[in-house]
Amino acid sequence: MDRLQAHRNFFAKLITASNGVSDGSLRDAFASTPREDFVGPGPWKVLTSSGSVETPTDDPAFLYQDVLIALQPDSSINNGQPSLHALCLAALHVKEGETIVHVGAGSGYYTAILSKLTGPAGPVFAYEIEAPLARRAAENLSPYSNVTVYPRSGSVGPLPACDVLYVNAGATSPLDVWLDSLLPRGRLLFPLTPAEGFGGMLLVTRVARRLKARFVTRALFIPCIGGRDNETARRLVEAFKRPGFSSVRSLHRDNSPDDSCWFAGDGWWLSMRD
Repeated sequence: MDRLQAHRNFFAKLITASNGVSDGSLRDAFASTPREDFVGPGPWKVLTSSGSVETPTDDPAFLYQDVLIALQPDSSINNGQPSLHALCLAALHVKEGETIVHVGAGSGYYTAILSKLTGPAGPVFAYEIEAPLARRAAENLSPYSNVTVYPRSGSVGPLPACDVLYVNAGATSPLDVWLDSLLPRGRLLFPLTPAEGFGGMLLVTRVARRLKARFVTRALFIPCIGGRDNETARRLVEAFKRPGFSSVRSLHRDNSPDDSCWFAGDGWWLSMRD
């Protein structure tokens, strides 16, 4: 085993074990995917709460930590925190052969992980609205025969019918185009985020005519272009300050919330009842 592969193996074990994730296929997917193939040439800028720190050299070993790597120096777009994505991907329970839609693919790193989880028979459709990143993603993912990259927004249709829809940009509602794309037993995981501060990764599962829902973890993401409403974002700030978000159990697509409602948007609401 070479030095970098040893770093990848330890990194994969660390980010999965730190969240109590025991999925061996997910651990193997991280261990077999070179992060350096997706973050551009080093040295790299590691993002922190008080600014960025540049790695001293272009040694890829620096990438195998649970840190955010800047993808575009003049913006807040980054490669994402690996442990957060490990937790989210574990919650999605991707099965071999499932069809996957990835919205906000960035430069393609987590798309590559999804590709390995579903296997060569499972198509993966990746959407990235930032043109430079979409071009990088298409190049980075060219060895992955089951992946197709679209340089456009994933917040408007049409989208392919899918088993898994993973969104990596913060929205203020579960968009109709996402929910309508879900096949039976399909899962949508997206960041429901307020105007400021942390929101939560909301997992929605289609079960017959019902939509189960629960928050997987708190999260902070860049805004989803075309997926935000300023008034809803403002109201979500207060909602996430109140207790109860961890008790959410279902999603309803109407304007008739009852006393179990945790939050109501335009045409949808989250209930604390199954």
